[in-house]
Amino acid sequence: MSTHSMATDAKSAKRASQDRFESPDFYQLDDLLTEEHKLIRSSIRDFVKKEISPNIEEWCQNAHFPYEIVKKFGEIGAFGPTLPTEYGCGGLDYISYGLIMQEIERGDSGMRSTASVQGSLVMYPIYKFGSEAQRKKYLPKLASGEYLGCFGLTEPNHGSNPSGMLTNFKDMGDHYLLNGAKMWISNSPKADIAVVWAKNEEGRIHGLIVERGMEGFSTPETHGKWSLRASCTGELVFDNVKVPKENLLPGKSGLGAPMMCLDSARFGIAWGAIGAAMDCYDSARRYAMERIQFDKPIASFQLTQKKLAEMLTEITKAQLLNWRLGVLMNEGKATTPQISMAKRNSVEMALNIAREARQIHGGMGITGEYPMMRHMMNLESVVTYEGTHDIHLLILGAEITGIPAFK
Repeated sequence: MSTHSMATDAKSAKRASQDRFESPDFYQLDDLLTEEHKLIRSSIRDFVKKEISPNIEEWCQNAHFPYEIVKKFGEIGAFGPTLPTEYGCGGLDYISYGLIMQEIERGDSGMRSTASVQGSLVMYPIYKFGSEAQRKKYLPKLASGEYLGCFGLTEPNHGSNPSGMLTNFKDMGDHYLLNGAKMWISNSPKADIAVVWAKNEEGRIHGLIVERGMEGFSTPETHGKWSLRASCTGELVFDNVKVPKENLLPGKSGLGAPMMCLDSARFGIAWGAIGAAMDCYDSARRYAMERIQFDKPIASFQLTQKKLAEMLTEITKAQLLNWRLGVLMNEGKATTPQISMAKRNSVEMALNIAREARQIHGGMGITGEYPMMRHMMNLESVVTYEGTHDIHLLILGAEITGIPAFK
């Protein structure tokens, strides 16, 4: 073994041993969880400590997407866990899904993006709007991680206003001809299939399943990211792509279809961001107890205690909000504005905690030995994608007043 390999292994072992994460539960929310919920959370937490924590800093520093993680996510049931078991999925409830996303994002937001895009934005629309033949063809392979998928909605000139999309398809008799481009697409450079939203000749939005290898379909990778560096991001480019007619999702058309997918994904983000916040809080608490200044641990100073107390308060509030939202999701009662509130609250809370935790760590907080800067950079993407912070605010504003401010 080379000296470099030995040094890398030593660093990985050190990071793994440093993952002493303990989840804060100040209001004893575990009492509201089932034994199955806690078992699922424990298994995913163990997976993160074994597979993600020892490697994540190196992956991010090198802007490396570990493609091998896809099959590992499939093996632990992280893809489409709420979908039926007949398609190789978990058949779990939404609180289980939330806990899975929380634990994965505690490891890294980019890793959670990989999993939540696959489940909520690729598998969910195929299950919800697809034909039975499409479900049987694609869902088992996506659930197992044999296939990686992506979701094509955002365009270079149409982000918060997806209804203005230019990507379109024409009926050519025995197939559709697809043209256009999508941007900021998680998983796209490695994806086997893409669920793409495009307008037909009447201007109606439909979903189409586009497969890698179709002539005229390419997925250029986006380089130079300061955020989500361990996930792969790219474009989807369609240049006269012939899409078989059986690849059209028949169950629903209109902008409401992709918006339903985004509701599911935003629910996962609301839980996931709490995981990032928990990681930052846990690191700050430990560091404050161990770091000696003026002959005593900095945890003994009032301003440090204030920071930690406010972090725990905000995490606890978000946990309660998300648990209630999970109950509403399970009952089929959750609304888009309720999901927007949770997504917006969790991400803002997590960003604030990452920044405060970084300050507690002082200069050490900017190094890869601690997770705050990585979480902070990741969350700067999370606060923008799947509905920007401001758009979620305006979704709530429209619900409150009955007046949509963004139309």
